[in-house]
Amino acid sequence: MASSPSSLSSYEFAPIGVVRTPFSEKFGIPRQPGLVAQAKGILKLRDHAFMRQACASLEGFSHLWVIFVFHRHDARNWKPTIRPPRLGGKERVGVLASRSPHRPNPIGLSACRLERIDLEAAGGPELHLRGVDLLDETPVLDIKPYLPYADSIPDATAGWASQPITRYEVRFSEEAESQLRQLADSDPDRFGHLRDFIVELLELDPRPAFQQRKRPVTDPSTESDRYGFRVGDYDVKWRVIEGAFRVERLEHLGSDPAGKA
Repeated sequence: MASSPSSLSSYEFAPIGVVRTPFSEKFGIPRQPGLVAQAKGILKLRDHAFMRQACASLEGFSHLWVIFVFHRHDARNWKPTIRPPRLGGKERVGVLASRSPHRPNPIGLSACRLERIDLEAAGGPELHLRGVDLLDETPVLDIKPYLPYADSIPDATAGWASQPITRYEVRFSEEAESQLRQLADSDPDRFGHLRDFIVELLELDPRPAFQQRKRPVTDPSTESDRYGFRVGDYDVKWRVIEGAFRVERLEHLGSDPAGKA
């Protein structure tokens, strides 16, 4: 049956807020929500009385669906097939059988833990989230409560993504360990879990799929490579050595010596 013209109309949406996260660049962001429990974010809603009223009773839910825009991707250049990192970048699947950001419409969906709500925060209500996989300043179109009885499907199948996720050992140099201890001592609330956060990011191998394929962790030649990703105001410098990921040091990038993580 042919679709009527009205069902294929274009629609415009205005964000209800933005998410602030430690991820100011795409490299290093977890590929799925919940994989990095220490990845925290704050959803800053628009400063409007309606937004405060719209959050009524939300505090009773442990998790939220966050519907957002991949604002740093160009949907006009989307391709019908992609090479998922889970398949090592070697096989193609249809983009609609993936969660790639390069989609017909750059819309994403993440299930995040809701830690607390601050309705009286300056500049608009704040929803404090955990387990985010979102770039800093990601526009949010809507949120919906996660409902275990409807959203959790124990017998669901995962197709090509059914293989267990590989996690690698993460080590730290003496310099990096010392830096992390100093940061944790200086501000436990901000940096007390920074080490765990870095471990959760690195153990998933954040390198692009083509690098994982061409330069596997077990290949000794990979030890000559040097990498870094930004977490808040710090650039985490790391390398692959002896089949594990080793954090060499943290380089501060901002004006505040304590940084933001």
